[in-house]
Amino acid sequence: MVSYLLFVTFIYRNKIKLNKEVGENMTEHVKGNELERKARELLTERGVTIDDMAELVFYLQSSYHPNLTLETCKENVERVLKKREVQNAIITGVQLDKLAEQNKLEQPLQKTIETDEGLYGIDEVIALSIVNVYGSIGFTNYGYIDKQKPGILARLNDQSTGEVHTFLDDIVGAIAAAASSRLAHMMADEEMKHQDD
Repeated sequence: MVSYLLFVTFIYRNKIKLNKEVGENMTEHVKGNELERKARELLTERGVTIDDMAELVFYLQSSYHPNLTLETCKENVERVLKKREVQNAIITGVQLDKLAEQNKLEQPLQKTIETDEGLYGIDEVIALSIVNVYGSIGFTNYGYIDKQKPGILARLNDQSTGEVHTFLDDIVGAIAAAASSRLAHMMADEEMKHQDD
């Protein structure tokens, strides 16, 4: 993988022309890896782990699937994080949270994001782009977890810390909702498969 990235870097720096199709595919692959790496880095930087999100999935799905494991929940979170829409939402939301934390936004947007004003719905709109990735069942999961605010969501919503997570709390809830939707679809497919056998 490292040699592949070095090769792509060499090609880019020296502006060697390749077959258009091969070049575009290689560039797209590198961009995708870079996007995912940055999104994961931002989650870690803001104190959110895969385990935190997997616990939210478990919270949402364990009553429907008695044999559900945290490991299965983690696998579903990992799959959601591979989606470009999710990576873009994480990067955009966290950047806006950080700018608000640094007091670098113009008013009235600064105060709106800093205080997570109730009538400001753009944070939910970004989260809904994630929820849609695995179908409409995600809306129900998201609405429920957004109201309950279990686990990591309670910490992200604690404004007494001085940190701003106006976008991140909704994004993390949406990732858990999407992973729960993916899990529900997967379990339903397995159940149908067993019925056919």
